[in-house]
Amino acid sequence: MLTTYTVTGMTCAHCVNAVTTELEQLDGVSAVEVDLESGAVTVTSDRALDVESVRAAVDEAGYALAG
Repeated sequence: MLTTYTVTGMTCAHCVNAVTTELEQLDGVSAVEVDLESGAVTVTSDRALDVESVRAAVDEAGYALAG
């Protein structure tokens, strides 16, 4: 399952790494792809993810989930 979220506040490769690392720790996530320029974060998972879990992971990385 592919789901795309928008993450605000990312400005560099360190940002991308922090968000990727936190999201990859969520149960069921197999891949994370980040487009730094647009803030689009595409998560591949084996099932639908709880948006609050995604929000908490992004927050833990130091950024915000838009919306």
